[in-house]
Amino acid sequence: MSDNSVDPSGNTEAFRAFTSSPAEPAAASKTPLILGGVVLAVVVLAVIAWLAL
Repeated sequence: MSDNSVDPSGNTEAFRAFTSSPAEPAAASKTPLILGGVVLAVVVLAVIAWLAL
């Protein structure tokens, strides 16, 4: 009976194929979204303050 699982440490070719598998893409940073929200809030508050005077 043959063993279908490949041991990556068994030989160099299998190890290289194992280590060079594509990694998951990094999650998008939420910093620009947060920064945009803060800037928008400041602008809205400035407009409200200007209209209230």
